[in-house]
Parts: sequence; structure tokens; C-alpha cells
Amino acid sequence: MAGVTFDQVAKVYPDGTRAVSDMSLEIEDGEFMVLVGPSGCGKTTALRMVAGLEEISEGVLRISDRVVNHVPSRDRDIAMVFQSYALYPHLSVYDNIAFGLKLRKEKKSEIDTRVHEAARVLGLEPFLKRKPRALSGGQRQRVAMGRAIVRRPQVFLMDEPLSNLDAKLRVQTRAEIARLQDDLGVTTIYVTHDQVEAMTMGDRVAVMRKGELQQVAAPQELYDRPVNLFVGGFIGSPAMNMVEASLSAANGGLSAETGGQSLALGSEVLDVRPGLTRFEGKKVVLGIRPEDLEDASIEPDAPSDRRLRGTVELTEALGSEVMVHFKVDAPPALTDDVRELAADVGDERKVAGEGGEHTTMVGRFDPHSKVKEGDTAEVVVDTRSLHFFDPESGLGIYGTDDGKGA
Repeated sequence: MAGVTFDQVAKVYPDGTRAVSDMSLEIEDGEFMVLVGPSGCGKTTALRMVAGLEEISEGVLRISDRVVNHVPSRDRDIAMVFQSYALYPHLSVYDNIAFGLKLRKEKKSEIDTRVHEAARVLGLEPFLKRKPRALSGGQRQRVAMGRAIVRRPQVFLMDEPLSNLDAKLRVQTRAEIARLQDDLGVTTIYVTHDQVEAMTMGDRVAVMRKGELQQVAAPQELYDRPVNLFVGGFIGSPAMNMVEASLSAANGGLSAETGGQSLALGSEVLDVRPGLTRFEGKKVVLGIRPEDLEDASIEPDAPSDRRLRGTVELTEALGSEVMVHFKVDAPPALTDDVRELAADVGDERKVAGEGGEHTTMVGRFDPHSKVKEGDTAEVVVDTRSLHFFDPESGLGIYGTDDGKGA
């Protein structure tokens, strides 16, 4: 086993495009590291540099203590699982899994032992004689995993391996991959565009944007304490609601004013985010996660200064919860970060800066909520869980003097 270290690694193409810039990241031995970000952020390029499929323009890349910048891919002791399975259609499952071992001229008995061991771990034993065309998408992906496992590499590299599966299979297979990696203890770098995959699978998650690392942390830390507006908006499903707000003094504390409505920020908020005092009288980007919004009829005792009013535009009953889309009279945050996030999900109005004076928010309401389209809804806000960002730098507002979103 081995760790992987990026030391100011960069990839610059001949036309000057910097796909990855000054990437410094230490992945520990046995760790499951997920690289996540929008399309074109450089995550796959970073993975391909580890694999030896892209040349490194600057910096040093190590696998264990060995510098591998100029080591051929075949000599790096890595195994890669691709998005496209890359199975040989004319070979059986057994022979697909065994293919790499045969190329290395391993003993026949050793090949047989390893193939059957991998097949047992992956639940493929009944299918060893079948051809890939006779398998489901999930079974084909497990064959691709088996081909990687039998090599017993120092590092697994996985490039969006679940993107060709349907939703139900994705959930099942990501659980299988996480369990398998935990059992094998092999250092794994996993690339995905799907932040749900990132949050559920990674020991740590590295969020990338335009070739640069934004934040590297455990999934819950990314969620609770995003270093900047981009990370806050990218991590979470549905995405964080973001509106313009201004902070003003109120009752010995602060309040967040947005669109003529006011939310009181008690001492519990300022204790966690003392840096908010620096923004008194100034504009901020206010971030509210959907789960921190609730129908006021479910929480009738909530104070009036912790509520917002809006017009319900759409409800989606999911059984365990109701997703409620409601419009509030508050201008949306339209920073460069927000526009980039909007472009990633195809929200052309935000990309064009057509925000207007209204913002549609999404709330996760209790399934017993009776709100319906057209209603004027009163919504309780858990102000303890609000997020605040500097609209100019995009950094999260936390400490009093660091100015670095920490």
C-alpha cells in the first residue's frame, strides 16, 4: 500500500491552458479520497497524471516515497477503473478479470486463485463463464472492479465509474465500492461530478474549481463549514439557497435584512461566527440550506423574528418529506461564484444575471405540511445553521480577523 502526494503539481497544455494549477494534496495510505467539482474543473486531469496518462508540467508527484513524474504508467503499480467499463466483449468474465495477470505472465494457479477470490468478494462467481453482453450494467462495472482488484495494486484510480448506471444501481454500487475499499484498505482516488457520491463515499473530499483546489476536508466539515461560497453552493442536494442580505445591529446582536424581511441572529450565531461583526452595515451573501427551513405550522412556537414569508410555487411530496419551492421578495445573490454554479446545472437566467427582486428558495418540509401552490407560506428558519459569505471575496465569514473563511 502507499500514499499519493501532489506537490505543486500543474498541467499546462501547449496553448497555455492550465487544466490543473499548483495542486498540493497529501493522500494517506489506505485513504479513500474523492475529487469532485463541475465539468472541466481539472479533476480527471489530476487523476490521469497519477495514472501516467497525462504528462506533469510542473511540480512533483509521489506514490509512496517514489517520484513518478517520468515513470511509465505500467510501472506505477496502479489500477484504474474507467467510466466505460472497457471490457473485452469476446472474453468471458473470468478471462476479463484475469487479462492483466496473464499479460504479466503470472502462474496459472495464482491467476485462478486471485480471479475466484475477486469474484467471491464481488458476487460474480455465478457469472464467470458469461460474456459481458449477458450482464447488467452493475455486473459489468463489478467485472471492471474485479480486473483492478486482482492486480493487488498500491493505488486504485476510479474515473466516474458509476455514471453509466441507473439511479438505483448507482446507490447500490457506490455502497459496494465503499465497503470493498474499506475491506481491502487500498489507497483510492475517486473522481466524480456527483457530490452525493462524494459525500457518501469519501474519507475526505477535495473540491476543485478551474484547476485549483478549493477545500479538502471530511464530508461533514465541507457541509457545515464551507471555506467559500463556491464550496457551499456545490456541496448539498438540493443546493444551498443564496440571497443578498445586509447586517444591522439589533437588540444587542445582529439581524440579517433581506427583501424587507429580518432574521435575528442570536448570540449562538455570533459565538460561532464572530467575524460577522465586521460586516455590520454591509452586504453579505446569506446561505440557507433546504433542511434548515420548515413550515411554520409545524413549529408554531418559533419566534417571529426567525421566519420568512413567501409564495409557494411548487410542492414535491416524497413521502418522507415535502420539497417546497417558494418565492420570497429578496434579490438573489449573483456573484461570479453563483453564476458558475448556475452554469454547471444549466440555470441560464442566473448565468445571465437575470435575478430580479425575487428569489425562489427550496425547503425540506415535514411530510405533514399542508402548504400548496399559490399559498402565502410562513417559513421558520433555523438561524443557528445559516451560512454567510463575503460577496467580494466569496469567502465564508467565520473568525474576526483572518479574512480567509476560517
